[in-house]
Amino acid sequence: MTREVTPVTHPDDNCRSATSWQRATAAFHAWRTRRQEHAPPTSDTGSPAPEPVPGANTLWRMRTTVQDEPGSLAALCGALAGLRVDILSLQTHPLATGTVDEFLLRGPAGLPASEVATAVESAGGTDTWIERADAHDLVDAPTRVLGLAARTALDAAELPLALRQLLGRCTIRSRPAPADGGRAVGGVPVEGALDDTVMRLRGPEGGVITVERPYLPFTPTEFARARALVELDARLGPRLPHGRDVLTLAEGSDITVRRADTRDLEAARAMHERCSARTLKLRYHGPVGDADRYLNHLLSPRYGRTLAVQTASGRVVGLGHLLWDGDETEVALLVEDAWQRRGVGAELLRRLVGLGVDAGCSSVYAVTQASNTAMVAAMRGLGLPLDYQVEEGTLVITARLGEAVVTSAEELGSASAP
Repeated sequence: MTREVTPVTHPDDNCRSATSWQRATAAFHAWRTRRQEHAPPTSDTGSPAPEPVPGANTLWRMRTTVQDEPGSLAALCGALAGLRVDILSLQTHPLATGTVDEFLLRGPAGLPASEVATAVESAGGTDTWIERADAHDLVDAPTRVLGLAARTALDAAELPLALRQLLGRCTIRSRPAPADGGRAVGGVPVEGALDDTVMRLRGPEGGVITVERPYLPFTPTEFARARALVELDARLGPRLPHGRDVLTLAEGSDITVRRADTRDLEAARAMHERCSARTLKLRYHGPVGDADRYLNHLLSPRYGRTLAVQTASGRVVGLGHLLWDGDETEVALLVEDAWQRRGVGAELLRRLVGLGVDAGCSSVYAVTQASNTAMVAAMRGLGLPLDYQVEEGTLVITARLGEAVVTSAEELGSASAP
């Protein structure tokens, strides 16, 4: 099942016909809305300050807008120096009437963010925003951008993750191009559009990628970086990491596990046709009407990653999906009836969790029915802390990821490399 309340992307409702599956999952959407809000903070992260340790320091990321005139930056530096705050890096984002300065700061551990912000504003800064940083922010901006570009070049599924790492906490939605080949959704120009806290970019397949960050307006520099990353993805076209793993099941059959995308649509449709109605109902919580369009979404690297299991003859008999949903990424499995109870689903789930760990997810969840004992057993077999939520027959199992997960991209070779 796929949710629409996502930091990373689900298709427009118009792309799916109303089905009993949608009606059956309405209770889950209500549960999800009550369970967690995705609104980011407006200033400090609000995380409790650690106990002061002699000689310890705290890293901060800060933005402030200053007048584009001589001496404005010097005044800011003087105010920070007065608090014994070091400037580790500085990026400037020119605006029409000023400049947005982005700092990486290191200050005394007991210094509160509010005091830093007050000092900066007294020195002429406006619209100041500050939050805790960590060691990952010590990488300089050009190196970080080049690294994101390299990852995107290797794997089309990296684009949403790369945009989030480039722009920070934000909501990303992808809307596909109209089926009739018309203009992109919303009439977004080829060069994209920037409107304060929302940017819209023409997607590689002709659709629209919308990025929203209400707590911090985008600068033209950030817009240009995001547009360049999307253009790189579009020029490279469909691509997946090469590689596959051949495994021998306990009963002696050999299977191959590899990455899959929309080029596997026909094989996925054929597997659907071989699955029983009960298997499809357990997977989709109701009948599947428009299989072509729905599978196209599930297989798209825009919305996550897919692993396929195929036999020695090349027939696809299992699909596992890791669907981006911020820190609570969804996992979903479908295994052809003749290959169930043979360890295929458990192997897929283990590898999907490994991909989630590599992507930096803090948890994964599965939406199923309480009667789906195979999925429940597979989740329990991960050996991870599990949370269970039940509403009107819909069971949501959330696995919290951590150091206990040892599955990684290396175990699947380049077939699962991020």
